[in-house]
Amino acid sequence: MKNISSIALLLSPAVCLQAHAEIYMTDTQAASLLFPQEKLSRKQLELTQTEADSIEQSSGEKVRAKQLSLFESNVKGNLVFIDQVLGKHEFITYALGISNGKVAGIEIIEYRESYGQKVREEEWRKQFVGKEKSAKFKLNEDIKNISGATLSSAHVTAGVKRILHTYEKVRARI
Repeated sequence: MKNISSIALLLSPAVCLQAHAEIYMTDTQAASLLFPQEKLSRKQLELTQTEADSIEQSSGEKVRAKQLSLFESNVKGNLVFIDQVLGKHEFITYALGISNGKVAGIEIIEYRESYGQKVREEEWRKQFVGKEKSAKFKLNEDIKNISGATLSSAHVTAGVKRILHTYEKVRARI
C-alpha cells in the first residue's frame, strides 16, 4: 500500500502555488496621495501593552505589532497609518488616512497574493471614507464583499477598524 501511495504521488501533477507580489507605491507616495497638499513627517510610535490590550478589547481585532509607522500632517488631526494585514496567505500593506477620527482614504501599497487584487479598486476603497470607529465594519452589511477576494476584503476591513481604534488610543500623544 505504501508503494502505491508513493507511485501515485510521483505520477500526480505538481501543484505549485505562487503569490504574485505587486508593489504599487511607497508608503511616502501613499501618504502624499491621501493628503496631497499637506507637509507630512514620518513617525514611529510604540504601543504600550495596556494600549494594545485596550485596542483589542474595543475593536475586537488582534494587535499583531506594537510598533506603529505613521505620517503626521502639518494639519492637526490628519494622520496616515501604514499597516499590514494577512490576506489569504501573504501580507497586504496599506496606508490609512485619518482626519479627525474619520477615514479620509485608503491606499493599497503592496499586494502579495496571486488573486484578490480587487481590494485595490477605488470603488471598493472609497466605501471606507467618512467611517469612524463606531461603524459596523461588517462584510455584506456596511462594507461590500468582493467575490474572489473575501479574505482580503475581510482582513483589510478588520485592519481599518483596528487602526481607527488605535488612533483614538494614541492621538493624545502624537
